Amino acid sequence: MPDFVYRPPMSPYFSVVYQDEAVIVFNKASGLLSVPGRLEKDSLWDRAQRVWPDIKVVHRLDMATSGLIVMALGKPAQSHLSRQFQQRRTTKTYYAEIFGHPEQEQGEVNLPLRCDWPNRPKQIVDFEQGKDALTHWQIIVQRPQTSLVELKPITGRTHQLRVHMQQLGCPIVGDGFYACQQSKALSERLHLHAAKLGFYHPETEQFMEFECAPPF
Repeated sequence: MPDFVYRPPMSPYFSVVYQDEAVIVFNKASGLLSVPGRLEKDSLWDRAQRVWPDIKVVHRLDMATSGLIVMALGKPAQSHLSRQFQQRRTTKTYYAEIFGHPEQEQGEVNLPLRCDWPNRPKQIVDFEQGKDALTHWQIIVQRPQTSLVELKPITGRTHQLRVHMQQLGCPIVGDGFYACQQSKALSERLHLHAAKLGFYHPETEQFMEFECAPPF
């Protein structure tokens, strides 16, 4: 995307949902990178590091996706949390506004994904070389042109929810990569939000869950 211009939101600079001596949970704005990109240093991590020099990345959200993201303070907390994400002990729930109305009330999309290298970072379905990807979905509200759905990714592939909704025939509203023109025209931002995040505290082992309502 040679014509891409990075215009991250500046106010608020970042938004903290929870913090203690080991973890910080942010509500990331749409349009802000989680970590520095190839061409852009400005990111949620870069901004947070100015306040907490020892802050470490654990997982990421797409630049266009908003919502909950946890970072660790120090290496031990980072290792503990990273292991939870690898072992799928964390819980993640997203909300998305999708274009159209699925035929069922709920279901799953189980389609393997890989990077479409000539068009990266786009992803494509590939049954031979793709990595397995599974998403559970459920309709929350039907609107005139769109549906609000709850999405639970069982795996964590790049652009997984975006491609899986496209494959369902209902791309996410405002998706610059995978949506049809009608769907793109409904919003300038991607209507995908990480609404719930649960993990075990790296020091107390207590399960913690956070919620943050979608802005659409």
